[in-house]
Amino acid sequence: MSLSAQSERPSMVGSTPAPAAVQTSRNAEPGYQVIRRNGAVTPFDPSKIGVALTKAFLAVEGGNAAASRRVHDIVADLTAQVVANLTRRVDTGRTFHIEDIQDQVELALMRSEHHKVARAYVLYREDRARERAAALAQKAQVQAVPELQMREADGTLVPLDRARLDTVVREACAGLDGVSPDPVLTETKRNLYDGITRDELALAPILAARTLIETEPNYAKVSARLLTDKLRREALSFIAGYADEATQAQMDTRYGEYFPAYVQAGIKAELLDPELGRFDLARISAALKPERDLQFDYLGLQTLYDRYFLHVSGTRFELPQAFFMRVAMGLAIREIDREARAIEFYNLLSSFDFMASTPTLFNSGTLRPQLSSCFLTTVADDLDGIFKAVRDNALLAKYSGGLGNDWTPVRGLGAHIKGTNGQSQGVVPFLKVANDTAIAVNQGGKRKGAVCAYLETWHVDIEEFLDLRKNTGDDRRRTHDMNTANWIPDLFMQRVEAGADWTLFSPDEVPELHDLYGKPFKAAYEAAEARAARGEIKVYRTVKALDLWRRMLTMLFETGHPWVTFKDPCNLRSPQQHAGVVHSSNLCTEITLNTNADEVAVCNLGSVNLAAHIGPNGLDFERLKRTVGTAMRMLDNVIDINFYTIPEARRSNLRHRPVGLGLMGHQDALEKLRLPTASEDAVAFADVSMEAISYFAISASVDLAAERGRYASFEGSLWSRGILPIDSLELLSDARDGDVELDRTQRLDWESLRARVTSIGMRNSNVLAIAPTATISNIVGVSQSIEPAYSQLYVKANMSGDFTVVNANLVHDLKARGLWDEVMISDLKYYDGMVSAIDRVPEDLKALYATAFEIAPEWLIRAAARRQKWIDQAQSLNLYIDQPSGRKLHEAYLYAWRQGLKTTYYLRARSATHVEKSTLKGTDGRLNAVSAAAPILVDAPMAAPAACSINDPDCEACQ
Repeated sequence: MSLSAQSERPSMVGSTPAPAAVQTSRNAEPGYQVIRRNGAVTPFDPSKIGVALTKAFLAVEGGNAAASRRVHDIVADLTAQVVANLTRRVDTGRTFHIEDIQDQVELALMRSEHHKVARAYVLYREDRARERAAALAQKAQVQAVPELQMREADGTLVPLDRARLDTVVREACAGLDGVSPDPVLTETKRNLYDGITRDELALAPILAARTLIETEPNYAKVSARLLTDKLRREALSFIAGYADEATQAQMDTRYGEYFPAYVQAGIKAELLDPELGRFDLARISAALKPERDLQFDYLGLQTLYDRYFLHVSGTRFELPQAFFMRVAMGLAIREIDREARAIEFYNLLSSFDFMASTPTLFNSGTLRPQLSSCFLTTVADDLDGIFKAVRDNALLAKYSGGLGNDWTPVRGLGAHIKGTNGQSQGVVPFLKVANDTAIAVNQGGKRKGAVCAYLETWHVDIEEFLDLRKNTGDDRRRTHDMNTANWIPDLFMQRVEAGADWTLFSPDEVPELHDLYGKPFKAAYEAAEARAARGEIKVYRTVKALDLWRRMLTMLFETGHPWVTFKDPCNLRSPQQHAGVVHSSNLCTEITLNTNADEVAVCNLGSVNLAAHIGPNGLDFERLKRTVGTAMRMLDNVIDINFYTIPEARRSNLRHRPVGLGLMGHQDALEKLRLPTASEDAVAFADVSMEAISYFAISASVDLAAERGRYASFEGSLWSRGILPIDSLELLSDARDGDVELDRTQRLDWESLRARVTSIGMRNSNVLAIAPTATISNIVGVSQSIEPAYSQLYVKANMSGDFTVVNANLVHDLKARGLWDEVMISDLKYYDGMVSAIDRVPEDLKALYATAFEIAPEWLIRAAARRQKWIDQAQSLNLYIDQPSGRKLHEAYLYAWRQGLKTTYYLRARSATHVEKSTLKGTDGRLNAVSAAAPILVDAPMAAPAACSINDPDCEACQ
């Protein structure tokens, strides 16, 4: 059935809405074409989308004059969104199928929260699809399929190989439950036309399988396998120098032939370290496991294809198993039996039991192996120091490092400048420079340069610092792209609770405060207040601590920044207290390492896939031990192999050798164990699993110390004194005079491990940190980090495009109970991916699959506190608050502090009532709340969502 205006019903009033229609007209979008259902190719006409949308709205909402005016404005906005989404999707080329357009219309309606229209639209499409299927079934004769030709790159036409197309699609579906090659082939053949290019032919089955993901999650694997076929042709042709392709079955032998040629091609292109060519490549090639190409989901493989695989002028020549082996060889390059270690590392990475961080995946085995994830710096209080810090940021960010800057030493607004006998403009103008540098240095387009600025709460510029991310005010004193974080001492939180005053100082007059924490900080701070009262300090200001706290929470809600991090627990529990002070965290608030003028802290990250370590009897401790042992060796190797862009980073990393082993797939693990996030059992599992990872990681570092030697600054550390992370809880408790809520339960043989640590030593000053894992969890196909599910069915947007994501565990459970059908899919869309509002879903599944905003933040904080007791650094903890108010925010963050958390990350807040999104568009084009003129009251409701949206494609924290 055609969807042209002529073939649809003349009026939609009183009926269900018609899908979007397109056909030739004077409004056609130049250069874009539409494949209609009858196979005809016509110019793309956006005006038809607006006509069909208008009919749909009027059918549902009525046609009076007021409604018509409102509908006109809505339709204009939605039409623009649909056209923009279609024309920016480079993976589809410049030709769309009419179904693609309808999919985008449906998506735009859902994103705009026009749920009634969207639901009717979905049902109408399903009705029309059934009508078309019935009409086809009634045809007496089957028309012969016309022979089509394919256009090669040089313009020649060759017969389209339908047999290979069938083989590839059927191979992609093999061994997967719930999928069939037939609908993929049907949809693919519907999109073929005479003269189709080879690239378009490769894309056609991928796009066909993508449309089925929401009905069956395993079609995400089908899409990935079809993308692998496209990649194989691209890579094999590049290596061979002529058109070459192979099926997955043929790769059992082809991978071994391809790999040595791939290494030589990479060396010739000056992309790979020539040392890789001196490995025993026959031994390495024999260890490759081609079948592991089959385990990707589409999102994961497309992300690798777009951003990770090596390429020459855009042509990828690196296949997935070559990618993992390249990373493994780079990490094993200095091992004695480097082939054996490379194979060991490869098996861990390619099994998805563990994944290294993005910089390691980008750069391992290359000529510039910058493998570290995070760099932390302290900015000096002079122009040379400030601009050196900005230059260091640029050099560190160039090769994919994320940055955390401690700006507290820089004197505040109005402070005296001796050299000019003038007054300082404060820290904000320099933050603007750092912000713009981060944008300019974008890591070669792979991801945005990313930096977070930290400032202590007693700094006199703290109130201006809170306003940096606002969209109002003097734009010269705004940093729209920089992340910011409050570095809060315990004394401030205590005064918030007491309703007491708080004094702000310029650091040039109270430099001692920067390096103090705990009770010594309290004594020095009170002495400074006394000096100010006597007139001995020139620049200071007194405010109510509670008022400042309220304003901090207001800005956090309105702009997503500054984040809330706690100085004292980061330092009191740091193993490296004897070697310096932790002055900030990093870009994602999980790294807590010392910094000073001579040392830039560096951390090297990787994450265990916790979901892969859940067996029939729960957590598989033996498998976890093997994974952690190998992972720790890989992370320790990073330190010696790493390409350091500034000497301060090299000096610090080689002296202290910190690493940050974390985890991902926590939510998947809970679902496998049938543990609702909001339950005591889930909190206990967070405790048990983190204890095991901590125990095995510390033990592995001891083993490395026995083999390679302890780290240089070991003597005097908490480790050397037999104080492990679990023991350091007492240091925090003592500093707070016991006024802290800490669980101290232990299950493993920590006494024996403590004895090994003190007698043998540690190879690494720090071993544990839980990063967000936003991208590497996509690669592996599990939930990111320690996050609960945001939605069970949604479209994820990132730098690789838009991807349908559906929780496969939920689908499996609903299928088992006979509940997975078209209506369930429609209801999930209608209710924003939440099963709680769907009556026919059983209560146990509603509890198990509760989404982030349905879970009280206390459950996330309690689980995080149980993990924190085992971690020597910190964790990237997002907090989700539904229908937020000042009181809810106050209680959540106060509870996090009292539970001993070191840091928090993003606040994900949702409005008490749905707000029309079009009224919240700020100057940067994103959804932003309007800034409040005054601080929130503790019990005042908040009416607008937080600025940081979930899966924002422009947000580096989501990449």
